[in-house]
Amino acid sequence: MESASQSATAVPAELQALAAELFPQCGGAAYGMTCEDLAVILAQVVKKYLESNSPSLVREFCLSLKIQELVLARACAAGNERAWEVFMARYREKLYEVGLHITREDSAARELSDSLYAELYGTVTRDGVRVSKLSFYTGRGSMEGWLRTVMAQEHVNRYRRQKRTVSLDEESEEGAQFAAPEKDPAPTLDPRLEAATDEALAALPAEDRFVLAAYYLDDRTLAEIARMLSVHESTISRKLDKLAKSLRKQILAGLGRRGMSRRQAEEALEADVRDFTLNLRDRLAQESPGNPFHKKKVGAPAGDGNG
Repeated sequence: MESASQSATAVPAELQALAAELFPQCGGAAYGMTCEDLAVILAQVVKKYLESNSPSLVREFCLSLKIQELVLARACAAGNERAWEVFMARYREKLYEVGLHITREDSAARELSDSLYAELYGTVTRDGVRVSKLSFYTGRGSMEGWLRTVMAQEHVNRYRRQKRTVSLDEESEEGAQFAAPEKDPAPTLDPRLEAATDEALAALPAEDRFVLAAYYLDDRTLAEIARMLSVHESTISRKLDKLAKSLRKQILAGLGRRGMSRRQAEEALEADVRDFTLNLRDRLAQESPGNPFHKKKVGAPAGDGNG
């Protein structure tokens, strides 16, 4: 964590104070992390997602992060063995369960989860820097949901690599040399979750769908969305919080109507929104009478890139 500490002087004073407030509950001390290290991590995440320097917005954003999971991920990425032990104890079996859901076969699930460990642990160095996928986790959603997304992508990548290494002779023997290429398999979720989510999104006003698409699918910052709607950032922040709570309540109710127990419904909602096989972008962009964005392509508003 030395490099992080050396960069702490570049962190704004208010963010350093917030890091000091959060440090006792983040668990970083167990991994050799300092309060200055946490301040640098928070500064990196804030820089990625917030354009505003408003202390109230920065504080609200940081308090919304899964701080313990974020710290654990960054400690693992830095090579802390204690952190890795905690990570494996907490997520090893869950990774296997996700792999089994994706591959539908025990040995394939073990192979998929095992292959991911090296990338998560960071056995490769690049320009003298340890390369770990866990360094990309930002704490905005649950670690479990993020891991599910990473594993699904790894499954697709492995499938593509396998298809590229199959020789023409082998394909000829199987009678597949001239067959039309198959589509990459897409990881699927419980269809009841898709239906309940679809139902809840369809009931939203056009502006609410636009805000959700811009923030969650395109990683637009609060400031960018606020500018597009000519409102204050705090208005967008409050709207997103209200929408998230309302949608969760509606989806849970929808899952209950479809036969899920409360526990099953809660577990289903741990999924990352980008895991869904349904086309969330199309649903969030659906037009309705009086839609103020009918001339805009939702998720691609005027601007020069994501925040």
